[in-house]
Amino acid sequence: MRHDVALLLLRLTGLGLALAHGWSKVAALSTGQGERFIEGVARLGFPAPGLFAWAAALAEFAGGLLVALGLGTRIAAGFAAATMAVAAFVRHRALGRLLAWLGIAPVPDETLKAWGNPELALVYLVLLLAVLLLGPGRFSLDRLVRRKS
Repeated sequence: MRHDVALLLLRLTGLGLALAHGWSKVAALSTGQGERFIEGVARLGFPAPGLFAWAAALAEFAGGLLVALGLGTRIAAGFAAATMAVAAFVRHRALGRLLAWLGIAPVPDETLKAWGNPELALVYLVLLLAVLLLGPGRFSLDRLVRRKS
């Protein structure tokens, strides 16, 4: 029982991802106001940046909601985790920041500031990977669907 409550709490972090991060991107893209986000995706080197911007926004919004509900949990967590890995390691350069912090590869302060902070993306990544590995638990829609079939 405690295990399932813990999984539910982990899954509920998907709401934060969906509502605090994904929704604004989906809303901006759907109203034609997502140019900055698309340009940011292009700067990361993705081909078809508009398509990849939509994929990232939907992975955060829909993936976060599905994880929170426990529906298609492992697939949704996988897509959302992949998006967070790109955010942390490609956009925010988590490894470069670590190497700079350790003194192995110094980086100018202006560059570190431009990279942004990978901390939140890393936290979401770890939580989503935990859900991916452990599954949705008893208190999920996945469990209800499996019972009925």
